[in-house]
Formats: sequence, structure tokens, C-alpha cells
Amino acid sequence: MVKLYLRYRQAAAFGVVASGAGNAIFDASGKLAIAPALEQVALWDVKKGVQVGAWKDGDNKAEVTCICKSPNGEQYAVGYSDGSIRIWNVANATTTITFNGHRSAVTSLTFDPSGSRLASGARDTDIIIWDIVAESGLHRLRGHKDQVTALRFLTQNNLNHLISASKDTLVKAWDLATQHCVETLVAHRGEVWTLDVSSDEGTLFTGAADGEVRVWKIDAEAMAGKLELAGGGTIQGGWAGNGDDDADGVVKRAITHHGILERQSKERVTTVKMHASGRFLGVQGADRLVEVYRIRTEEELRKKLARRKKRQKEKLEKKGTGEVNGAEETAEPTLTAADEIPRIAGIRCSAKVRSFDFAPSAGNESSSLQILCTLTNNSIEVYAVAREKEEEGTRLMCGIDMAGHRSDVRTLALSSDDELLVTGSNDMIKVWNIRSRQCLKSIESGYALCCAFLPGNTHVIVGTKTGELQLFDLGRSALIENIKAHEGPLWSLQVRPDRKGVTTGSQDKDVKFWDLGFVEDPEYSKVQKRPTLIHTRTLRMSDDVLCVRHSPDGRLLAISLLDSTVKILFADTLKFFLSLYGHKLPVMSMDISSDNTIIATASSDKSIKIWGLDFGDCHKSLFAHQDSVMACQFVWGTHFLFSVGKDRMVKYWDADKFEQIMKLDGHHGEVWALAVGKYGNFVVTGSHDRSIRIWEKTEEQFVLDEERERELEEMFDQAAVQDQDRYDQPIGSGAADAEFAEEGGENETGAPGKKTAETLKAGEKVMEALDVWEEERAAFDTYEKLRKTNPSVAPPPRSPYVIAINKPDITPEGYVLHILQSIRSSDLEEALLVLPFSKVIQLLKCLVVWIEKVLTGE
Repeated sequence: MVKLYLRYRQAAAFGVVASGAGNAIFDASGKLAIAPALEQVALWDVKKGVQVGAWKDGDNKAEVTCICKSPNGEQYAVGYSDGSIRIWNVANATTTITFNGHRSAVTSLTFDPSGSRLASGARDTDIIIWDIVAESGLHRLRGHKDQVTALRFLTQNNLNHLISASKDTLVKAWDLATQHCVETLVAHRGEVWTLDVSSDEGTLFTGAADGEVRVWKIDAEAMAGKLELAGGGTIQGGWAGNGDDDADGVVKRAITHHGILERQSKERVTTVKMHASGRFLGVQGADRLVEVYRIRTEEELRKKLARRKKRQKEKLEKKGTGEVNGAEETAEPTLTAADEIPRIAGIRCSAKVRSFDFAPSAGNESSSLQILCTLTNNSIEVYAVAREKEEEGTRLMCGIDMAGHRSDVRTLALSSDDELLVTGSNDMIKVWNIRSRQCLKSIESGYALCCAFLPGNTHVIVGTKTGELQLFDLGRSALIENIKAHEGPLWSLQVRPDRKGVTTGSQDKDVKFWDLGFVEDPEYSKVQKRPTLIHTRTLRMSDDVLCVRHSPDGRLLAISLLDSTVKILFADTLKFFLSLYGHKLPVMSMDISSDNTIIATASSDKSIKIWGLDFGDCHKSLFAHQDSVMACQFVWGTHFLFSVGKDRMVKYWDADKFEQIMKLDGHHGEVWALAVGKYGNFVVTGSHDRSIRIWEKTEEQFVLDEERERELEEMFDQAAVQDQDRYDQPIGSGAADAEFAEEGGENETGAPGKKTAETLKAGEKVMEALDVWEEERAAFDTYEKLRKTNPSVAPPPRSPYVIAINKPDITPEGYVLHILQSIRSSDLEEALLVLPFSKVIQLLKCLVVWIEKVLTGE
């Protein structure tokens, strides 16, 4: 008989305030922070510090890498690590447009001032221009040899250009009308990480790995008239302004170096951003500092230059004209870039800054600037900066950090009633409500490695890296006792099955047994005794202890050691019972089934072994994960097993059939911790990506064969897409096959789209529709001929595919049009390229019919 299983699906992902792969921005009102939260985008109310919404596409599992706001303030472009771009509408939190063109993570996005075009750059070194209105790609620009880091449109002064920066140390200017690079700037000695242009598009700012912010002047006339000669005649090589100004036939430079801004930080520049007013400039490095500069007006510059001339004149008069002995003292004073753009403030955040953004201008010139900073430790801070005087300094207005850990989620545990969840990281524990997914409490702690709820669910015990047992009272949100339990990291603890004590195992080779007791403590309460742990006995092992587990009936105790063995002892006498040999690397986690018959051991050797507890024989060794298996746990009352590993996967196993039931992917980092609800209704996992995910059991049934087929289909779709991509590698991708270079790899422009599993499926849909059209058109033509001789002849039966769309009167050509309209505009071009030539001819015949109907007004 075929066994049926119930499917698990992700029900929630929380604990992430702002993930480190992307940038965060303000919304158009300045009240919401739009921040990347792994595969979704989180909307935070910055004043209240609460999440008010999230943008998530059910089909997407890729991480958010870039966010950009449209000039209209309603649409937001979000780039993902798989190369896709989605346009989200902030009003209804939906996405209507998806672009697929890049082959790797999108690293830069920018809208043109009208909001009708979007430029995207990625790690695949390509730049693609997208038409938002037509929902399609316009063209692909190639030329950079490394990741594209920043893009900006130039549309003023009769320009239709794009400026791009890349890690290949180059800044390029592209003419979008001819789709060619018209100027290449060797801007810095290192990787160029960011650029921005002033509001009048006359000044360009670039920041790079050398720690310098360079200022450049843009000559719009020279940019618009590229390849027109500075001196007339024919092009002979060379640039105007490089020392050979007398030479004829040189090309005039459109972008010229103006100066370097003074920075306090010496770290590489990661973000340069202009304020919407055009008066302020923000610079962020790879450290805690965000520096704010003010761009002086023309009047202020004239006054400053006049003061400088006056001081020089006074100095000369004081010295006397006869003592002037150098050209420097008589030279006309000039203003440098540092004079034009002085530094007015420096924001020092609590951790390294990932990105920053200015709040939209409120129109009040006297009000302070608001700056949103996302930090690498999963938090957001908003600072206020005075607009004029540096002495007024900066102040922290608000911060969002309650809703997530500052570092990895290393351990988690569920309460006995499955209502509460405790998670631990390197400096704190957090208590969450499982139903609302809200953080109820945050309590400072040591580096948590393991944790558990004590009976009653009002106290939590935590084992730390320094070997301490920390006892927390959740009602008081306080640490009530800190016990120095072990000399090394306390890797494992478990509440005994009789619920009267705790067993701990540590790197100091000791297994210690503790009883729950009560002591009088006036500081805790004058009327109530506080709980404590009383050490009763110690078991010395031959090697470091990594995991301890009691059997549910309390009869046996399993201890895993660093020598890759597991010792099974009798829990009451601590006498030796079994030794489990077989793993090549140490066992990181283990669990004993609720009927006390089998034990599962999860090891760093990527395998899970199922052992019998009667004779210690290995029933089966499963190659479980692609990296170390970090935790495993049985579902109570069954032999179903969950496991998690460093390969970012959660897997579900049948320990009787020794088969994988299903795998759950969603995490973006190593999965460290696992907790299974009492009856397997849900599973909770904690990861290096700082997210906590809940996987709930659904009512959807499936058999193993179906699941294997689905996994194979996904694998084949992925292989088909990769096979198409290998003939069109971008420049700098390191493609080994030079023979395909002439097929488009060296061209400066290319088609904007790419083949995906969706476009292949869309092409198949069109082919199926054309097959239906061919059959139905032949049947209708025969019917028309017969009707001339016999008017009462019955019409031909319609195709089941036509009947399925519930439009009985639709013509065969109308059916093809209906199928084409159901395909996304951004996928249509690639879908049509899949069609074989015979189908293209059929499609053209349909096209003729559609055009005739439009012309005749039908």
C-alpha cells in the first residue's frame, strides 16, 4: 500500500530587521523605512519601531540585494540575488511587473527622472535598460569587466546618457540613443563602489576602495557632441586637456577631474548619495561613520573667494611689496573641491553601516536632516543632523532592533505548550509568541549555545560558551542566577524526562547532573523562594562531550563524544550499555524516538545514522546533507525525523523506510538550531541569516514518487536554462569556450531578456495553443464547406482546451490571442524565441487574422 504524507510549508519568517545583502530607503513620506529582509521586503514605521507590512512573492526564494524608489513615490524596483527585478506598488503591496535578464545578483538600480525607464546592473557585468510602461527590456549594454556597482541617468541639457561604475576601476558614460559607450574614465586606483550626480547634473561624485571621494565636472555639450573634434579635422588619437592641447584632431573630454573631498574615515567608500534638495551630500564607508557635506551656493562661494583675496591682499601689504619673492604669494587665490563642499557632520553609528538614505525634503530649511542608517548587525537607526553648524552635532532619533538578534540564532527551544519560543545568540536571549510572531522580551545573556524551558514555562535555562548555566525569570525579564557549571563551552543540556532536573555536557569532558530546587533569596523575593539548580553528580568522559540525550522513558542516557562515538549508558546507575561506532566525524546532535526503540545521530560527516537501541546495530546510514548536519529531532509519537544542516536545508525523513520525505529550502545561511512542536504540527528553525522560520503541517497529501518527480522537474528546468546561458556569456565572466565569442559575447549591446523556466513553459503554452488552432481551424474550414451544401450540418466539437477557458464562442485565432495575453509582457519575447519555424508560420497566419479584424472593426 502506498503511504501518504502531509506536506510542510513555510508559515512565517521573522527576526530580520534589515538583512545585509541590500540597501534600505525611506518611502516618499519619510515615515516608513523600506528594508530588505532576506527574500522579502519589510516596511517599518520608524517612529513606532513596528513592522507595518511586507512585500513577498510566493514564487521567489532569492534574497533581496537592491531597492530603488521611483520618482513618482508609488513604485519601487527591487532586485534579487537570482537576477530578477520586481516592481512593487507601495499602496497595495503587489507586484505586477517582473523582469528577468541578469544571470546573477542585481547590484544597482536607478530610475530616470520620468520614472518610465529603469537601469539595472549586476554581478554578471551587464547593464540592462527596461521600459516600465511597456513592461519589457529595451537593450543590454556590455563593456564592464566586473560587477556593476552604481548607475545614474543624465537627462538634462539635451542628454540621453547613463553613467555606470564598476569594480573593474572604470566609470563609463553610455549614449542610450546609439547604445554605445562614449567615454571611459579611469577614475580610481581601486574598485569603484559608488557614484552619484548633483541635481543639476553638472557634477559627478565617485567613491572607491582607495577611500577617496572624487569630484568630477560634466560638460554636457561635450557629452552630447561626442566624437565631434575639439580642434576640427580628423581624429588622430589623444584627448583634449591631457597636455597636447595644440594637437589637431583630439576628442574633447566630457568628464574632467575637479578635486577630492576631505574624509575623516580611511575605509573604502561604499555609498555616495545626494539629498533631494541638491544641497547636501552623504558619504558612507565600510565602518561606523556616515559623513555629511554641504554644497555651497554660488553666492557663498563668491563671498568666500572675496574673503580669501582680501586676506591675501592684507598679508601682502603687511609683508611689503618688496619682500614678495615667490609666484605662490602673488598667485590668484582659488577654491578647491573641499572649499566648495565642506564637511558639516559625522554620524557614528553603534555598528558598521550597510547603507544610508536621506529623508525626503520637508520643505522647511531650518529643520534638521533625517538620515536612515541600516547596520550590519540587523538593526536600523535614524539620526538627525543640523543643516549648518558642525558644532550642533548629531542625535539619535530612534532605532529599530527589538525584532531581531544582532548575530546568528545559535539555539532555540519551545515551551511545553508550544506557545512560547526562546532563541539565543552571542549576547542576548529573546522570547517570542509563536502565534503572533512578536518579540515579547529581550534579555542580555552570555554567548548562548543551548537552552531549554524549565517545567512551568516561567523560567529558561541557558548554557553558554564560557561554561556557565544562566537561569532567567521570564516574568521579571531578568537573570536570577549565574552558575559556573563547566570549565569549557557548554555544548548541550536537556531537562530530564522526570522534569525534576537538568543534564549538561561540556567541552571539559564532564557530564553533570543537576536537580531543580528552591532557595531563599531576599533580593529575589521576601515571601517566595526562587528556583535554582543543585549539582548532584558528575560523570567524567574520555573526550569532549558534544551532545547529551535522555530516552523519553528515562532509562537510557546517550552521550556523543569528540572521538565520533556515541556512548549509551543506563541513566540511573551510569553503567555502560552500548557504544555506537560508525561516524567519520563527531556527532553534533541526536534524538531518541518516543517509543525508545531507535536513536538518530547527526554528524559533521554529512550523514544521519539510524540505530536500534536493543543491540546498538546501525539500521541505515543516510547521506543527509551537502554539509555538516547540525541538529535532528523526531516528531513525537512517530518515526518521522527532521534535520537541519550547514547546507541551508531543512529535511524531513521517514526513519522506518529510510527515505527522504521532502526538503524545505528558504534559509539564506547555515541552519544552526531546530525545534519540533509536540505533535509535529510545526517546526521552528534558526539560522546564521538571523531569521527564525516556522514550517507548518498542511492538509495537503502526497506520495514520495510525486515528490521525487517534482524535484527532478525542477532540476531539469534549471539545467535547461543553464544550457541556454552558456552560449551567451558576458565579458569578464571567465568563460572557457572562446569559440562562442563571436556569437555575441564580445558585442557591446545584446538582447535584454534571458531564458528562464517560466519563459520555456510560456513557449510550450504557445506551441500547445497553435496545435489546438491548427486542429480547430481545419475542422471549421471543413464545416464551412459542408454548410454550403447542407446548411443543417452540426458544427464541429470544440477542443477541451477551449472549453476549459469558459469562452464557448471564441474563434481558434481568438484562443491563441487569449493564451498570448496570459503571458507576462516581460517574458513574451523570450517565449516566442523558443518556437520552431513551423510554429512561427502558424503564428503569423493568426497575426494576419487579428490585423484584419482590427482593420474591419470586429
